[in-house]
Amino acid sequence: MRHTKRLLIVILFLVILLALFQFSGLREHFNLEFLRQQIVDNKVNGLLIFVLLFCMGNLIQVPGWIFLAAAVLALGKTWGGIATYIAATISCIFTFLTIRFIGGDAIRGLKNRTALKILHSLDAHPIKSIALLRILFQTVPALNYALALSGVKFHKYLIGTMIGLPLPIMVYCLFFDYIGKALHIH
Repeated sequence: MRHTKRLLIVILFLVILLALFQFSGLREHFNLEFLRQQIVDNKVNGLLIFVLLFCMGNLIQVPGWIFLAAAVLALGKTWGGIATYIAATISCIFTFLTIRFIGGDAIRGLKNRTALKILHSLDAHPIKSIALLRILFQTVPALNYALALSGVKFHKYLIGTMIGLPLPIMVYCLFFDYIGKALHIH
């Protein structure tokens, strides 16, 4: 029962946070042009704002590719990729710690056979599993929530995240750099 209550609290927290961003108008700022302009206008402050927005965006279901595209279009594929890797890692850490603080290891309390099987696989090879999940799903917020609530150790989460993020970020950097050049956005 305690685990179910914690899951409900996490869901309530996320719904309230999303509603605050939606009704306050802040969610409108989570778009490609706004993010790109923040970086272009203020290299240092823009990058700090970029990291903060990435952290908040990850909590409210904003796809990570928007941040990556903005960074690549503003800074180029190399520096945009580096900025995104750092921001994505910080964002994943922030989301993990926030959701873990609120929900603990609530998924461990589920009596669902599929959930238990997934947790067993995660427990057997946490770093490898997390790295593979990052390659496939990058910074998808639902993945961050599930991993935070899974009870996986933070250091294993961090290592798996840091190993898994570079490959998809590099692929997206090449893609968005190509699109930016084709559309003369750089």
